[in-house]
Amino acid sequence: MIKKIDTIEQFEEVLTKEETFYLLKHSLTCPISQEAYNEYEKFAKENPSIPAYYLAVQEARPLSNEIAEKFAIKHESPQAILFSSGKAEWNASHWKITKKSLEQAINGEQ
Repeated sequence: MIKKIDTIEQFEEVLTKEETFYLLKHSLTCPISQEAYNEYEKFAKENPSIPAYYLAVQEARPLSNEIAEKFAIKHESPQAILFSSGKAEWNASHWKITKKSLEQAINGEQ
């Protein structure tokens, strides 16, 4: 199940609680982002042991900016980020967000 986060505080809590997890920066108005969300959802359903979170960029701009700055990852939307041990280990954007790319990243096959 994909969980929505909206605030920096919620993200910090996830970062300390979860060893490894995915976060999707999702635009509510972009058709490419909707396709990426669909791929992310397929991945999450088939891999329930991997925590999956998302933020809606239009509703959580401060959080989106904080992640970009803190982890030195240029903001894009849609954008999937794999976090492990408190660090951003992998990210992809737009059409590169597929169920297969998410599976490869979690298995260290980037």
